[in-house]
This record gives sequence, structure tokens and C-alpha cells, in this order.
Amino acid sequence: MSRDTAKAMTAVHNDPQPPPPGGVLWSLAGDIRTLLTLPAALTLQVAHPEVSAGADARSVFRTDPWGRGERTPTSFQLWVYGGQAAEGRRLRRLHRSVQEADAHGRTYRGLTPAGYAWVHATGYPVLRYGRRCLGRPFTEAQERRLYAEWLQVGRALGVSDRDMPQTVEEFWPYYRKVLDNDLEPTPVVRDLVATGLPLPAPDAGPLPLRLALRAAWPAVRPLAARCRRFLTIGLMPPDARLAIGLRWSDAQERRLRCFGRVVRLVVPALPERVRYLPMARRARRAVRGG
Repeated sequence: MSRDTAKAMTAVHNDPQPPPPGGVLWSLAGDIRTLLTLPAALTLQVAHPEVSAGADARSVFRTDPWGRGERTPTSFQLWVYGGQAAEGRRLRRLHRSVQEADAHGRTYRGLTPAGYAWVHATGYPVLRYGRRCLGRPFTEAQERRLYAEWLQVGRALGVSDRDMPQTVEEFWPYYRKVLDNDLEPTPVVRDLVATGLPLPAPDAGPLPLRLALRAAWPAVRPLAARCRRFLTIGLMPPDARLAIGLRWSDAQERRLRCFGRVVRLVVPALPERVRYLPMARRARRAVRGG
């Protein structure tokens, strides 16, 4: 047996356990409503100047926003439904080569513990708040279970336990400390919520749909950009919005609540093939045995 093969077998043997089937994340990660919360999580991540430096230099969110938007939920589902450890190793390899300076001249490396842990940590408050807006709020027990499962995901991604609070009670002081001391409206944040920047037409789906979108895109693009901004800011926890300096009016809050009521009524009534993304549907069928 070669040394590389032995190392790979050891790594697999020592891989952290994934979130359990039937857990909170199991029902959440593939739900189409969760897609709506991902831009808020990304924006909260890059409000950290160190993380923003890496995204500004390396991410393709400006040049390929739809491709980026497709790859993010795919990665997220792998964390939950299978392939967690392999995806975690891929992400660590990807971040290992990142070394950039932030707007304050501080050097940032992709696996710097504080920044890497923050990227992971943002998922918990955004998923929790998104659920309150778009579904039935979690009970206290479900919130605790969600956090425990989120820690399991973090371990698969290579986030050390010493860099992440280990209980919900420890998480909130950590979270508020980062909000108060570290976050700012970085250039990447401003781009992610801008409505005037170029936004190409989606280049996915059946050819007739792509052609129709391209033809209609000059008229549709401003509305798409405004919707993206509305959902990105609206589905971010209010204390995070305030920390970053993103303005949100009472009228916008009323519109978000109306939108949330419609989503809460419509999505649970949809058939599973519509409500869940393909990877989630396959995983759910496999657990049911059919």
C-alpha cells in the first residue's frame, strides 16, 4: 500500500460524522426556501474585511454570478446529504492558496482561523432568521439541534472546535463581538447589494427559456437586481444589517412579512419534487428505501 493511499484511508476513517438523516439540517438544506437565504449569508461573510479581501481577489461573483449561485447550494447540500468530508477537503485546498491584503493592509490567508470560522458561523444565524421569515420558527430544542448539526458540518469543513463556540449560549456573545468589532460595509458587500452593476442574463435551463430570458433581459434585469437586494438585506438578521450599515425601512419590513406569509402558505403545499432540490430528493428517497 502506498503512503498516499494509506493517508487517504486514514483521512476517511477519521472523517467527522455528518448531520444525521431526519435532523434539522436534513429538512432544511435542500428546501427551495433555503436558496433565498444564501445571498444574505454570503453578504454577512464578506462584511468581515479579511474574508472580503479573499472574495474580492478570487471570487467570480461579479463575472459569473449565476454560476456562483448554482455552485454554492450544491456545495451546501454536499455538506448535509453526502460527500461532506471530500467537499471539506476540496474547500480547504481551494482556500489554502489564498493570500490577500484587506482594505486596511492586513494580510489575509484563506485558512486563517478567525476568518474561516466566521464564514462557517454566519450560516447559523441566517438559517435561523430565514426560517422565522419563510417558515414555522424553530423551537428552542430545534435551534439547539441545528447548532449542534452546524458544528458537525464545520468539523467536516476543517473548522476547529477551538475556533467555534461549542454551545448556543457561547455562540451569541461571540457573534455579537464580531458584529460590534470586526464588520464593515466592505466593497464586496456594496457590490452584492448594488442594483446598478451589470447583471448578465441567466445561462442555464432549456434553450427556449434561455433565449426568451436573453430577449427580455433588458427589461427584466432592473427588477431582478432589486429583488436580489431586497432578499439579501431582508433575510439578514436585523442586528447584522445594523452592524454592516445596510438600511432597511419599515415599509420594506412590511413587504418582507407579506412575502413571507405567501411563501409559508405555498411552499409546504408543493410536491416534494418541486419543494426540494434534486440532491436532497435523492437523499430523502434513499433514506426511505425507495
